[in-house]
Amino acid sequence: MGLFSFLTQNVAIDLGTANTIIIHNDKVVVDEPSIIAIDNKTGKPIAIGEKARQMHGKTHENIKTIRPLRDGVIADFNAAELMIRGMIKLISSKNRLFAPSLRMVVCIPSGSTEVEIRAVRDSAEHAGAREVYMIWEPMAAALGIGLDVEAPEGSMVVDIGGGTTEIAVISLGGIVTNRSIRIAGDDFTDDIQEYMRHQHNLKVGERTAEDIKIAVGSALPELGNPPQDFIVRGPHQMTALPIQIPVSYQEIAHCLDKSITKIEAAILQVLEDTPPELYADIYRKGIYLAGGGALLRGLDKRLADKHNIPVRISDDPLHAVARGTGIALKNIDKFQFLIR
Repeated sequence: MGLFSFLTQNVAIDLGTANTIIIHNDKVVVDEPSIIAIDNKTGKPIAIGEKARQMHGKTHENIKTIRPLRDGVIADFNAAELMIRGMIKLISSKNRLFAPSLRMVVCIPSGSTEVEIRAVRDSAEHAGAREVYMIWEPMAAALGIGLDVEAPEGSMVVDIGGGTTEIAVISLGGIVTNRSIRIAGDDFTDDIQEYMRHQHNLKVGERTAEDIKIAVGSALPELGNPPQDFIVRGPHQMTALPIQIPVSYQEIAHCLDKSITKIEAAILQVLEDTPPELYADIYRKGIYLAGGGALLRGLDKRLADKHNIPVRISDDPLHAVARGTGIALKNIDKFQFLIR
């Protein structure tokens, strides 16, 4: 630690498609939706995070809301930079003394191309970071779950985020085999929107579809403790007159089936590519689920029945990747081999 180490602010960022989580001094200091509202005339940000999410789908021509990340990677470079800068300001406003230089660890999908990695690095640097390090998302998830990533045994992590599902087998501090597929929480939301349109002739926005997913989302058509039906209100597609329809968890299980089947197939592919000794470790220890998608009712049971391997949901799966990124930041010298 140098004499002026107190002038450096260390932050770990889980830059997610759905939510951005920032950890500073081992605490979650920012946990906001990855969305920004921008003034069309000036190009300046009006709101970020939850305030911008409340505007989403309700704006007039002078304001546009942007989700800068799609499928786990930056789709709008300028909006991403403004959003990261705004979220870092949220930390500074909590420690209002001076603006120290920033050292950042950002997690990235394991399927990212060099161009996508460069975009994240550039966005972080433009937002004020002096040093930027990267860590693969499944590795961060494994650290956040509390697995010993350096042990000579196999651990399988499935991180279902907003834009990507990361599946990886980890051993001896490295990723042995992995797949990153662009089927995740956003696709579940799209499936629900499409289902409501085709099945009920009801137009629903992204926010309403997200609410349906949280209230009655399920991976199984039979649950031991089923949620109550969710009442959806909106315009009829044909008549444009208002209607309200109760939606059950069985309906949502049916409409999400196609996307979940793709995730099951990707897990099976990773298991096929896993060396036999590591496969035996996974069979003994089970598969670990992280990310917001892990909260989908019955998903753990469905995956366990499909692959005949125990499936465990990590404690606080929403923050597992962010916590792991924070651990990597705190032990940056120890985990140098994990960081790009």
